[in-house]
Amino acid sequence: ETEPLTYKKDVSDCSEGDDCKENRLLVRNPKSALRLVEDGNKVHPSQGAKGEAAQISNGYSGVQSSVPCNGMGEVEDAQCTAPAATTTTTTTTSTTCGAEGQQQLMELEDRETWSKKIDFLLSVIGYAVDLGNVWRFPYICYQNGGGAFLIPYTIMAIFGGIPLFYMELALGQYHRNGCISIWRKICPIFKGIGFAICIIDLYVASYYNTIMAWAFYYLVSSFTAELPWTSCTNAWNTGNCTNYFSKDNVSWSLHSISPAEEFYTRQVLQVHRSNGLDDLGGISWQLTLCLLLIFTIVYFSIWKGVKTSGKVVWVTATFPYIILFILLVRGATLPGAWRGVLYYLKPDWQKLLATEVWVDAAAQIFFSLGPGFGVLLAYASYNKFHNNCYQDALVTSTVNCVTSFVSGFVIFTVLGYMAEMRNEDVSEVAKDAGPSLLFITYAEAIANMPASTFFAIIFFLMLLTLGLDSTFAGLEGVITGVLDEFPHVWSKRRELFVLGLTIVCFLGSLATLTFGGAYVVKLFEEYATGPAVLTVVFLEAVAVAWFYGISQFCNDVKEMLGFTPGWYWRVCWVAISPIFLLFVTCSFLSNPPELRLFDYSYPYWTTVVGYCIGTSSIICIPIYMVYRLIITPGTLKERILKSITPETATEIPFGDIRMNAV
Repeated sequence: ETEPLTYKKDVSDCSEGDDCKENRLLVRNPKSALRLVEDGNKVHPSQGAKGEAAQISNGYSGVQSSVPCNGMGEVEDAQCTAPAATTTTTTTTSTTCGAEGQQQLMELEDRETWSKKIDFLLSVIGYAVDLGNVWRFPYICYQNGGGAFLIPYTIMAIFGGIPLFYMELALGQYHRNGCISIWRKICPIFKGIGFAICIIDLYVASYYNTIMAWAFYYLVSSFTAELPWTSCTNAWNTGNCTNYFSKDNVSWSLHSISPAEEFYTRQVLQVHRSNGLDDLGGISWQLTLCLLLIFTIVYFSIWKGVKTSGKVVWVTATFPYIILFILLVRGATLPGAWRGVLYYLKPDWQKLLATEVWVDAAAQIFFSLGPGFGVLLAYASYNKFHNNCYQDALVTSTVNCVTSFVSGFVIFTVLGYMAEMRNEDVSEVAKDAGPSLLFITYAEAIANMPASTFFAIIFFLMLLTLGLDSTFAGLEGVITGVLDEFPHVWSKRRELFVLGLTIVCFLGSLATLTFGGAYVVKLFEEYATGPAVLTVVFLEAVAVAWFYGISQFCNDVKEMLGFTPGWYWRVCWVAISPIFLLFVTCSFLSNPPELRLFDYSYPYWTTVVGYCIGTSSIICIPIYMVYRLIITPGTLKERILKSITPETATEIPFGDIRMNAV
């Protein structure tokens, strides 16, 4: 649809469907989807200037759509015309034919954005800072050389974690799509990555929220004058229960069990009523009610989109920092706190020569920042196009790493206090890892502080808020991915889809609510996410840097930010980050973890089950590749070339113009 901008026609003479020029404004029919408004900006050639831009009289460039018109699609107020030779300078209105064009138009008109920039930052920080920052980093740090561990941790963050974090934010913000449909604009044959991410997120939702249900159970139990895990006189206690904080002189023997441990194992989890993974036992109705309430909170926080979840994270993302500060001050004033800090930071330089220390550092920074779960793509896709995602990546990743480091002081000041009270070495007190560090060791220390009820309530509230915004993010990754891929089905039914998704996640969590549910949680935590996410992000980095092209990706970043990423970022994206991911993945696969929880050693067959669970998500990638090659017409070479070539244009906002990057 062409019209010289110099063509003079009185506005009153314009008939319906015509374009008119008034006051240097190209006016279209009100029904039209595009409007050209003159401003002083310059149009940047997008995606390597693969399309020819015709210079027009008022300084704009009109880029012809890459989507061919086949005569079958119908777009209101747009018509497909054959190119005609003309000497008159013209502009071509970018039109897209068929269902795909309608989908793109829907994305442009209906896609919401964050109400404020701070909503986005708090959401990303809330996602990255989760329960793992509180229990996993301190444990891994002292286990791998204390202060010396900070060296490999920092190196892995600079050359692996942060570049991948930045890459996902830039991809999501530029292409404005979720984890599935974004591959149409990058490299279509890798679209299976999006489906794999959604399955991984569902696995995480099936066990991660159960840990929050445990915290909620503790929170409810804390509203008493005397915390229930301080004495050995309860119905669930055994003869081995030993309360060494009592005023009587009590000796701690090899078979002694603290009241906090018995409360966790026999009252909350009730693992004594299960014989292991082959006999999980019944479902705990108390934990089921706790989980139901958590999913209810999650649903009403995310059902309307980022407009509502962006407000909720003002509480869930900031509250943990207030509590961490209070607990840090309280821990520093406890007797023996210095012993814990010394144990936490005392460097063991010999540890740096061990390969597993570097593997642990790489794995910790990767899972802490969280690329590969589709969350960063989803959150960034709701940003304004010219938002400085480079600055966002540096700020949020730095906040995340500092939070992990400070959390170590919060934990180890209390462990030093515990060692002082038991008259033991800190290494004996710090044997617990994972959730047990929080629900047994830390809970016991809180119970024996002055004002124990107050500190217990705020501590478990902190755990809940740390977990909630991570759950918001994980489910938003799935929601955005599916809604962007199937807008004609779900775009107007978001609330219904979110309801169905939360019900599916709740039903999928039932196995973790059994008496042996803690064993299931451990199995999923080790196998369902670890190697699968590493594989997904490795293929994502390869697809972007090697197939889409590092030069093209850097041009995209320049289109948004006005500057091109330097050689450091290019080298990281092309070589260092993929090698970093391959290194961690191979290390994990060559040395699968030997699982043990409490007194239960996992049988050999659970390793096979674990790998099957992990494979069930990434199998989507090769399956889709084969499917893509089968449905693409042409010879094998033509099919491969078509499958690795972006098939959909990315709409670039330019003032009030939406230009196709082709």
